[in-house]
Amino acid sequence: MTAPTPSGPAPGAHAPGGPAPGGATGTAVRPAGYSSPLPTPRPHLGHALASEWTKLVSVRSTLWTLGSLVVVVVGIGLLFVAQSSDRDYAGITFATPALFGLLVGQIAVMVLGALTITSEHATGLVRTTFTAAPERHRVLTAKYLVFSAAAFTVVSAAVFVVGLAGQIVHGGSAAGAHPATEWSGALLGSLYVTLLGVLALAVGALIRHSAGAIAVMLGFVTLPPVIGAMLNIWEAAAPTGQVILEHNAPVALMTLFGMQESDVSLAMPGPGIHMLVILVVTGAAVTASYVTVGRRDV
Repeated sequence: MTAPTPSGPAPGAHAPGGPAPGGATGTAVRPAGYSSPLPTPRPHLGHALASEWTKLVSVRSTLWTLGSLVVVVVGIGLLFVAQSSDRDYAGITFATPALFGLLVGQIAVMVLGALTITSEHATGLVRTTFTAAPERHRVLTAKYLVFSAAAFTVVSAAVFVVGLAGQIVHGGSAAGAHPATEWSGALLGSLYVTLLGVLALAVGALIRHSAGAIAVMLGFVTLPPVIGAMLNIWEAAAPTGQVILEHNAPVALMTLFGMQESDVSLAMPGPGIHMLVILVVTGAAVTASYVTVGRRDV
């Protein structure tokens, strides 16, 4: 006759749900003084900057947009340099030929600015971004800083190449005097185009739709000259039309790059006024983007 098999737990084991060795219930206990072997640094802006830089340089849209900007600005600028004479530079700066390509190339900067944030909303990556970095204002700040640095570097480099070519080819006495200070206008023009891209990024953060943000920015750049010209036809609205004609993106770039208006009836504002206008508009949009991104779910 065999002895009955005990139904209790084996020696040294603990019943399910009962107290585990060390006093924990169903969980293992860490040894006293445990520290993780993995580094756990506190997240800061530098981490967000590195993340946004990786995003910017790892997508094809950056290469296509900034590459097309360089091709257009440098290509059209060098073509103007080759077809002009020394005398043509008597009333313009050496960087002015870059303006003709930049009037088209600025669209590429605005498109990239919008895609910097709207593409994440389109793919759903923004949820992963905000999960990994719950501090949304830090993420948005990193996007603004990374995009601004990349855009300004590429735009100013393209403008500098055209200006340097003009100075080398047409640096004779017939071209007139060209002080070193004229390069400040080229830098301001590059900054103006960069701010248009920052404005597009802010609009993208507010709209969260690529096509919508790009359409808004295209309207912001192209419609004011048309609207101003139409209002000038109507005598009652002529003062408003005159203000719009004097304060818009194409006129601002022409002024910053040293192109003088031949129509004496159109009093062109100085570069400082144009920079103030774009700073106020961009600043308002950026502020609204911080408020909006911080309040909504994604």
